[in-house]
Amino acid sequence: MSTRRPDPDDPCGIAQAVGVLGDPWTLLVLRDVAGGRTRFDQLVQETGISRKVLAQRLEALVDDGLLERRRYTDHPPRHDYVLTPRGRGALPVLVALQDFGDAWLLGDGRPSALAAQVSTEAARVAGLVGRTVPHLAGLDPVAHDAPFTVVYCYPGTGFPGADEVPGGVGCTLESCTYRDRLGEFADAGAAVVGVSTQRAGEQADFAARNRIAFPLLSDAELELTTALRLPTFRAGGTTRLRRLTFVVDRDRVVRGTLFPVPDVTGSVEDALALVRSVSAPRR
Repeated sequence: MSTRRPDPDDPCGIAQAVGVLGDPWTLLVLRDVAGGRTRFDQLVQETGISRKVLAQRLEALVDDGLLERRRYTDHPPRHDYVLTPRGRGALPVLVALQDFGDAWLLGDGRPSALAAQVSTEAARVAGLVGRTVPHLAGLDPVAHDAPFTVVYCYPGTGFPGADEVPGGVGCTLESCTYRDRLGEFADAGAAVVGVSTQRAGEQADFAARNRIAFPLLSDAELELTTALRLPTFRAGGTTRLRRLTFVVDRDRVVRGTLFPVPDVTGSVEDALALVRSVSAPRR
């Protein structure tokens, strides 16, 4: 592993950040730690990195203050590696790289809240089934008082440029449709949670104006977005979530997904059907 770093007196923030984050393996290790893979063997399996190189990258990330070790067994000594506040501060870098790759390397570069039925983003969302939603420092989308939680992700309500982005409009209608059918979800054993990258204050104002009786959670710090590698796009100078829905059980396991979501009102009916299907007794 190279130990070459920029001059510490260099005033360029990009140069200093590259000195810490410029190695591809470092970025992939951070990606997977953010996704809940906090143990050495989990990281080896997920990234395909050699054990020697992983040990070097983890040591460097700890030394640079992006990760900290938390011992979970003494004999033999074993540690979880968890993000520090500085490490969480790097999450927007990971999301920006993913967004660039999705938009410009795997796509045509045009911003959209939607995606093709057959696409890399659709495959990534489908791959969430069976994944565990990790515990996050800033928000928890999993309800504790219901067997299931429907988590619907939306770009934002009334954001600048929404009319120019395919699938950008309709967030208000989507939330209000969930509001009007909340009793049906409760009867099916599911709570409902909305997630966007809008600030919590904006979400609270919207909820008050529209009598939204379920949580709207802000992922402005991109913790959930990074943890689950949720598809994003840029609009109005902000990273925004593409429309998608997933159902998670009380054990935090994703049981089903809906993506892409071209019809905001129809997606609510689809989410209700998905809850009923995953909660039906197995024969």
